[in-house]
Amino acid sequence: MPAAAVATVLGGLAYGLPALATLARVRNRLAPSLAGIGDPGHVALTFDDGPDPRSTPRFLEVLAALEVRATFFLLGEEASRAPELVAEMAAAGHELAVHGWDHRPMLLRGPWSTYDQLARTRDAVAAVTGRLPRFVRPPHGILSAAVLAAARRLDLTPVLWSACGHDWTPTATPRSVLDRMAPDLRGGATVLLHDSDRTSAPGSWRSALGALPELAARCDEAALRLGPLVEHGLPGVRRSPAEAG
Repeated sequence: MPAAAVATVLGGLAYGLPALATLARVRNRLAPSLAGIGDPGHVALTFDDGPDPRSTPRFLEVLAALEVRATFFLLGEEASRAPELVAEMAAAGHELAVHGWDHRPMLLRGPWSTYDQLARTRDAVAAVTGRLPRFVRPPHGILSAAVLAAARRLDLTPVLWSACGHDWTPTATPRSVLDRMAPDLRGGATVLLHDSDRTSAPGSWRSALGALPELAARCDEAALRLGPLVEHGLPGVRRSPAEAG
């Protein structure tokens, strides 16, 4: 094989190597911070793919009733369509983070497109809330070298998850979501759910919504605090004085 072709192949492998972190067992063992393994007395509650005016307000209502705050990884495209909802989420004390402008896998993008996706979403959130997001989670949890480089430039910390309810499927129910999370629901876990069906089966968000009260109850019974990533004790992430107070 010509040297140029070898270099191309090796370059492609290096670019996509971080995507191995998509495999839960790999990241949980080799990159616990990336998997969101944090404070053993805390469980981080996170949502992807919103905001969605059809469903996200329902999550805000349930979370308010439970007195629980969460981290929402937003799609910039959706946030730009619903700035009032973004403001409402922030006013309710929820943490807003970057998921990308749209939901196309980052592994299919080059370095400039990847940076643009993250920067535009970061700026869209900051324009509404007055606060720059701390965290990024790429669509499908698929990392690339370009995602890591862009995150570093934008001062965003990549965080995936360690417990997942598979709530995006057409057959998901509150019970199936809880059952799928149960083996990994322990102190230090980061839970992945979805507050929107924009990129999944129609109406699938209802399974996550219905699971929230029991999820909160299980954490309470285990003496685990349930809250946003900023309270999760991840290395290198500090809370501001206002948030700490």
